[in-house]
Amino acid sequence: MKRHSSAAWLLPALLLIPLAACKPQPTTAPGGMAGMPPPEVEIIIATPRGVALTIEAPGRLQAVRTAIVAARVEGILERRLYREGSEVKAGALLFRIDDRSLAANLASAGANLAKAQAQALITGQNQERMQSLAGSKAISKQELDQAVAAKLQADAEVLAAKAAVTRSEIDLSYAKVTAPISGRIGRALVSEGALVGKGEATALANIEQYDPIWVNFSQSSADFLDLREAQRRGQAVASKAPVKLLLENGREYAHPGKLLFNDLAVDPATGSVGLRAEFANPDRTLLPGQFVTVRLPVAQAANAIVVPQRAVQVSPQGQIVLLVSDDGKVAAQPVKTGGIAGGDWIISEGLKGGEKVIVNGVQKARPGMAVTAVAAKP
Repeated sequence: MKRHSSAAWLLPALLLIPLAACKPQPTTAPGGMAGMPPPEVEIIIATPRGVALTIEAPGRLQAVRTAIVAARVEGILERRLYREGSEVKAGALLFRIDDRSLAANLASAGANLAKAQAQALITGQNQERMQSLAGSKAISKQELDQAVAAKLQADAEVLAAKAAVTRSEIDLSYAKVTAPISGRIGRALVSEGALVGKGEATALANIEQYDPIWVNFSQSSADFLDLREAQRRGQAVASKAPVKLLLENGREYAHPGKLLFNDLAVDPATGSVGLRAEFANPDRTLLPGQFVTVRLPVAQAANAIVVPQRAVQVSPQGQIVLLVSDDGKVAAQPVKTGGIAGGDWIISEGLKGGEKVIVNGVQKARPGMAVTAVAAKP
């Protein structure tokens, strides 16, 4: 009787199994979690247009003018009269050197001048007397010649004494050390109380003028030849288009620059041509010695397709961009880049125009998955 009751209990349970298998299961969206909408990506429409071809080259900033403030007379440095790191004007008083010995030298030179002038006065009067006596044959011609020579020697001594006074005045003026140029002055290289100018000029501080500021960079000889060829075709824009600057943090400098010149010869060691550009630096953001990246427009390209650099990816098969097809799915498109236009890649092969290129959200997109495409913000 127990076996029959057990079989009767199992029969309803077995009948429920097919019903449970027929219960609908939750669906999972391809490429995402259950019930999640397709990821959103930002796209641009590939459109041919005219752009300026640019090259990027590493460069280094240099001050337009640099001057070393030096002590040109010997003495004790009494005071520093400027704030380190501040802007100074040409002629501003920067240091003061003890000038008591210099003032004494000037007084001594003035006394020697007075003495020489007095001697010249005496010899002049003596010459006049000798000339009057020589007319009456009261003295010999030799005595007259000696009187004339004494007067000439006394006049020379007066000139020498005047030169000594001038030199002493200049030395005394050097006790007040002034700025030779306008610019930003650095820290003091000598402390107050130090003996300076003994035997040679002592450097006291450095002044750098870097508004505007220069950036020195180089261009390969091949790129330089391309630029010359573009100039002959009338396509070159380097002489009129602004030069851009990328800082070490990757940001673009706000003020455009202008190309100043290029070297007349190719450096045999590097095979490059040196160039220089000038940038305004009103906020002193750029500092001499900094490394930067220069974007130099070299020629004009017509009907070029450009995409942001972030849209181009590198795969084992080469460079690719991700496109959104008409059915809303992602497709990988092999491309080749043919230069730079500002911060964008110029696509030389792979795009014809009209394609929807993903520029933001590429990390969320995979070939074959469905996405929601929205227009990228400028």
